[in-house]
Amino acid sequence: MMERPTRNLGFDLLRVTESAAMMAARWMGRGDKNEGDRAAVDAMRLMFGTVDFRGRVVIGEGEKDEAPMLYTGEELGTGNGPEMDIAVDPVEGTTLLANGRPNAIAVVGLAPRGSMMDPGRSYYMQKLVVPPGARNAVDLDAPVSDNLASIAKALGKQVDDLVVFVLDKPRHRTLVDEIRRAGARIQFHTDGDVNGALMAAQGNCGIDLMIGTGGTPEGILAAVAIKVIGGQILGRLDPQSEDERRHLEEAGFDLRKVYSVDDMVRSNDVYFAATGITDGPFLKGVRYESHFVVTHSMVMRGSTGSLRYIESHTDLDKLMQISALSYH
Repeated sequence: MMERPTRNLGFDLLRVTESAAMMAARWMGRGDKNEGDRAAVDAMRLMFGTVDFRGRVVIGEGEKDEAPMLYTGEELGTGNGPEMDIAVDPVEGTTLLANGRPNAIAVVGLAPRGSMMDPGRSYYMQKLVVPPGARNAVDLDAPVSDNLASIAKALGKQVDDLVVFVLDKPRHRTLVDEIRRAGARIQFHTDGDVNGALMAAQGNCGIDLMIGTGGTPEGILAAVAIKVIGGQILGRLDPQSEDERRHLEEAGFDLRKVYSVDDMVRSNDVYFAATGITDGPFLKGVRYESHFVVTHSMVMRGSTGSLRYIESHTDLDKLMQISALSYH
C-alpha cells in the first residue's frame, strides 16, 4: 500500500520568502538598507503567523533587545503542527539591495527542533563550500592549493578551470594571493554569503567553490539547503574581535573544531526556500508589472531531495493588502 504523502512545509515557506522579497524590492537602489530590511522582516513575520507549525528562531535578526522581530529565540507559527528550528535572512544582501546590485535574496530554512546548530554569539566563520562531486575531496586544514587540486580532480577539471567565490574583504588578501598562485580564477563579491554558498553547492552557476570567512548565521542557513543539494560546507568559528572570541570561549565553543554540513544541521527532514529580490545567477529579481508582481523562487525538501524553481504572479492589489497589514 502506498504511503500517504506528508505535507510539504516548503510551500508555506515559499509564501513567506515571496512576501518578504516583494516588499523589500520596493527599496531597491534607494540607498536605505534598514528600510528595505524592515519591510522584509515585517512581511515575513506576518506570513509566518499563518504557517501551521511551532517554530523557534535559531538563526535570526539578532538578540531580542536589538531586533524587535524575528529575533533569536522568538516563537513563530500558529502553534499547531511540528516543532521546528528556523533560520531566516529576510534580506540576504541588504547593501546589495540598497545599492541596486544583483544577488539580494530572501531566505528561510527549517529543521526539526533541536537539530540546527546554535552558534551563540559567533558572528564569523571560516567556510569552504563545494558541490556534490567534490564533497569528499576537501579538508579545511589543508593548504588552499591542495584543496583546489583535489576539487579540480574530483570535478574532472584543471585547477585553472576553477572559479572561486570570494568576498572582497581586506581579511582575504592572503587567501586571494594563495588562490592566484595556485592558478584558479576568482569571482569577487562584496556581500552575499548564502548566495555564494548556494552557487557553489549547485555547481551549475559558474562557481566551483566558495572559500573564506563570512557570517556564521549565513553558513548555518546555507547548510540547510546544502543538506538537500548534497554538497558540502566545512566551517570553523573565526572570531574577528577579542569580544567575540571571549564570548565564544566562555560559552565553551572549541575554536579549533571543524563543522561539516551534518554538524550544522543534524537532520535530513529539512525545508528551504529562497526568493530573488534583485537579479542573480539562479533567481531573477522581483518585477512589477501594471497589475501583478512576478517573483522567482527555489523550494527544497530534504526528505524527498526535491528542488523546484517556481515563477509566481501575484495580483498587485493583494500585495498592497500585505503591505497594509505589515505596517499595523
